[in-house]
Amino acid sequence: MNAEARKAEHAPWLEPVRHDLVGVRFAVNVFIASIIVWFVLRRIADTNPIWAIASMVASSEPVVKEAARMFRSRLINVLIGCVVGLIFVLIGGENLWKLPTALAVTVLVSSYLIHVQTMWRQAPITAAIVIAAGIEHSKLTGIERGLHKVGEVIFGCVVGLGVSWLMAKVWPLRPKAGAA
Repeated sequence: MNAEARKAEHAPWLEPVRHDLVGVRFAVNVFIASIIVWFVLRRIADTNPIWAIASMVASSEPVVKEAARMFRSRLINVLIGCVVGLIFVLIGGENLWKLPTALAVTVLVSSYLIHVQTMWRQAPITAAIVIAAGIEHSKLTGIERGLHKVGEVIFGCVVGLGVSWLMAKVWPLRPKAGAA
């Protein structure tokens, strides 16, 4: 029995990891990016980084091309949600139908006018964030808080993409056997 077989025998659960490090690389990306996001937003900007961290995770991909595609899609849909959310905050007062109507309009705009299917769920999520801030506070404060949250989401996306790009330079992944 060679050394390789003995290693596999003692830790069979580790065998898939040794041959495919994409999951490990993703974990490292998320670890590094979450430290950056947490430190910058919590320590420097004195704000809760949870929205940025969620966006960072969605934008952190071991494969940089995929990370860039996710970043682009997420950014477009965040902007759609932000614009539709702001429009609904500005028109009308507090209304039971405001949020569900805005979410439905956001989905329709994202699906049929802009046609960015990847991350299309981000548009109504962002609209909900903006509208909730507008309902919870005055219109002006709501708009400010909504835009602040959107800024956090964009910051998380930028950090996720940046760490993915940097890690691709520092630790390039080998293509899987049989992949073209």
